[in-house]
Amino acid sequence: MWTKFIVAISFTIPLLYIAMGHMVGLPLPNFINPHFYPLNFALVQLSLTIPVVIAGYKFYTVGFKALFRKSPNMDSLIAVGTSAAIIYGLYATYKIMNGYTQYAKDLYFETAGVIIALIMLGKYLETRSKGKTSEAIKKLIGLQPKTATIIQGNEEIIIPIEEVEVGDIILVKPGEKIPVDGEVTYGHSSVDESMLTGESIPVEKNIGDKVVGASINKNGVLRIKATKVGKDTALAQIIKLVEEAQGSKAPIAKLADIIAGYFVPIVMGIAVLAGLLWYITGYGAVFSLTMFISVLVIACPCALGLATPTAIMVGTGKGAELGVLIKSGVALESAYKIDTIVLDKTGTITEGKPKVTNIITRGNYSQDSLLQIAATAEKGSEHPLGEAIVNKAEEKKISLLKAEDFYAIPGHGIEVTIEGDNILLGNEKLMKDRDIEVTLKDEAVQLAKEGKTPMFIAINNRLEGIIAVADVVKENSKEAIKRLHDMGIQVAMITGDNKRTADAIAKQVGIDIVLAEVLPEDKANEVKKFQEKGKKVAMVGDGINDAPALAMADIGIAIGSGTDVAMESADIVLMKSDLLDVVTAIKLSKSTIRNIKQNLFWAFAYNTAGIPLAAGLFYAFGGPKLNPMFAAAAMSMSSVSVVTNALRLRKFKAS
Repeated sequence: MWTKFIVAISFTIPLLYIAMGHMVGLPLPNFINPHFYPLNFALVQLSLTIPVVIAGYKFYTVGFKALFRKSPNMDSLIAVGTSAAIIYGLYATYKIMNGYTQYAKDLYFETAGVIIALIMLGKYLETRSKGKTSEAIKKLIGLQPKTATIIQGNEEIIIPIEEVEVGDIILVKPGEKIPVDGEVTYGHSSVDESMLTGESIPVEKNIGDKVVGASINKNGVLRIKATKVGKDTALAQIIKLVEEAQGSKAPIAKLADIIAGYFVPIVMGIAVLAGLLWYITGYGAVFSLTMFISVLVIACPCALGLATPTAIMVGTGKGAELGVLIKSGVALESAYKIDTIVLDKTGTITEGKPKVTNIITRGNYSQDSLLQIAATAEKGSEHPLGEAIVNKAEEKKISLLKAEDFYAIPGHGIEVTIEGDNILLGNEKLMKDRDIEVTLKDEAVQLAKEGKTPMFIAINNRLEGIIAVADVVKENSKEAIKRLHDMGIQVAMITGDNKRTADAIAKQVGIDIVLAEVLPEDKANEVKKFQEKGKKVAMVGDGINDAPALAMADIGIAIGSGTDVAMESADIVLMKSDLLDVVTAIKLSKSTIRNIKQNLFWAFAYNTAGIPLAAGLFYAFGGPKLNPMFAAAAMSMSSVSVVTNALRLRKFKAS
């Protein structure tokens, strides 16, 4: 675009000098002076105009194609206006050749040249602004290492990153970037994942832990088995999300298209009418043509077409820089309307890494025995609460027993056989369903009041104790919920946990509505209930079980530490697992929409206000008339002002 603009301007400057210079006393060589050689004067201008038209050929191919399809666009106005100027110039040249030298002052080639050059400047600035918004993508691409060291037999082979395949064993030395997503098969180290999560503290990695491509291995030698390569890596997915969001069209952008769809034909009608009226009233063909071209050029709503995409690209680019990945223009536009936010508890409000806090026994088993049985039972479970019990047993170096017939009861607990004994471990509901008398009720109530989750353990249909597990509230959760309240947003919490535990957590952070003991499959229904009350709902979650609710909500927001499924189902992905970024996403949406509305207003108001001047309305009452070149300059400035306004979004700051 820059090259085309340079070509256009290089020919337009001498064209303008030759056409207008002699009028303001600038010297012209005699052989192209209109007083001595009017035909040379015309032919030189024509030859300088042709390269400019070739540089701007896209205006004609796109503009006329749209016109013939009966859906004229901005390019149609440019194409018709400049073509009218060139055709009239050719007619004037023909008349000069036949001896009518007075036509030398009515060539209009320079009008076409200047219009094309100025509009190209506007287009160049537009594409440059798009390039700036893509810096986020460039930075992300730049994070990826170019090569990987793979181990084949006893050899270490350095290969390009593109050649790494799933299953390859990769050697990563201290200080090196991890090439692809994978799993540690040997060694332990701390890994800097700040490029993905924003967390500055390196994460400890041991055998079996997952690592992400482009993160930095800090101190130990690691061997990693590649699990995701190429376009499947987390980094590649992020780049794809940003690209898709920047290329997508928000519903508000369709408004610009609808306006342009009516606006362009009306403008063409006004231009033809203005030209005809001036001609009929005796002002001649040249004056009428001037008015016709001026109306088409000043009304060209390029700024209207720029108003939305530039703001969306700058907005999504800024979001990516701040670790808020907005997947589409629709998501960016819808987020500002949100009035209710439903937060998943575990992993969203809380750390999602619960710990065992209390072990209460009825006396038939010691605390360690009860923990041993519970940990053995939970060894086969992937539930975070079960993991906490297993971790506690490992911490206390308690060896596990042999479990058989593991059976998960979703939303309730588990049933396992250990050394012939039937073990039930889960919530109060599970005990009641199996007709087991729930003793230790007062203790359970007290634990729940403290925000702990009491897990009842029954051996051979007799309750033997409670293991309490607590999930710590995230550092910024309370502050984030306060800020959401300040924005007038109602906050609900949804969890499978019992009501007392949920209420205790809600009280800590200031939640408005608590939805407790909700089974995974019912989360989407709870979101739907809010929507049925006319609420605009955002759902924030991190697990596979949140995916349906994320998809059901008006806006699904996935926490970056969550599962691939949750991230796929969401409209916005928060890389830092920080609830304050929900506030950032909504504020960014509000700022972007405000920016788009400003752009649309000024673009449309400017174009509309310029039409009467260009059509000669003021001139009819003794005022000024508008030269088409000044119309083109003014129109380009409106595009530049819209792009500049959109770029102000780059100054947006996170919450």
